[in-house]
Amino acid sequence: MAVNPGIVKNLKSGEMKLLRITEELMHYHEWVPVKELIRLTHESKVKTWFRLELLAEKGLVKLNTTPYEGCSLLYTGYDTLALSTIVRHGTVQSLGDIIGEGKESVVYEAFGFGPVILKFHHIGNRSFHNVRLVRDYLPESGHLPWVIASKFSAEREYNALKRLHPEVRVPIPIDISRNTIVMSQVFGRTMNSVILLEPEGALEFLIENIACAFGKGVIHGDLSEYNIMIDEKGPVIIDWPQWIETSHPNADDVLTADIRNLLNFFRKKYLITKDPETVKKRVQGK
Repeated sequence: MAVNPGIVKNLKSGEMKLLRITEELMHYHEWVPVKELIRLTHESKVKTWFRLELLAEKGLVKLNTTPYEGCSLLYTGYDTLALSTIVRHGTVQSLGDIIGEGKESVVYEAFGFGPVILKFHHIGNRSFHNVRLVRDYLPESGHLPWVIASKFSAEREYNALKRLHPEVRVPIPIDISRNTIVMSQVFGRTMNSVILLEPEGALEFLIENIACAFGKGVIHGDLSEYNIMIDEKGPVIIDWPQWIETSHPNADDVLTADIRNLLNFFRKKYLITKDPETVKKRVQGK
């Protein structure tokens, strides 16, 4: 369900307070006990349930009555909290249309001091077990709701963009709240969907940027033609939540995979051939 700016704008203070408390208690409960919400809001059971039912009607929480009365924050509720905070920061004034939706995120156009995008991380769209296996920034065990895991994913990507910009051509990181990043909008298309006029120059530029990122201790971890955008100035590398440190035990294998993915694309589409090992040594500065 898409986040609704009208709902965000019209939420009452009591409803917003319930969302925030539910968010905090989801660190400890799969279903937040309603009795805890009553205790922490200092409201009656009738008023608390009335507000919870309003939130459920708006698609922000899910209610449960067995084995106890509880509620759980949905992604729309978490997105609503994030958007409310970002609007309060002044970095976003209006929300536009969805311009991209993948396995683990939804991307909207928005307007702040200029055109920006909002990327809402939703990593729970994949199985919990599989994501934990490939994301070493997530705890290996224990209670970890998807809404909280998505916050970790957003922070991970935001930190990468902060580390890389401006030396590496990536979207400019502007703001973050919970599972949501505000970044500059790239006015272009993914590399798989365009015909490059100077493919050799584009490949050379990308290798230089991969090397620069490596010099800053960062390996993308999921590099392909689908997360490289082409605008009027050239390639922009996007989607960094799966990046790893160059000191990671699997760094060599991950870097090799990134380089092979890139070179395979240019070999198949543009008949440009480069040796992966030679390129990897160049990226590593050897």
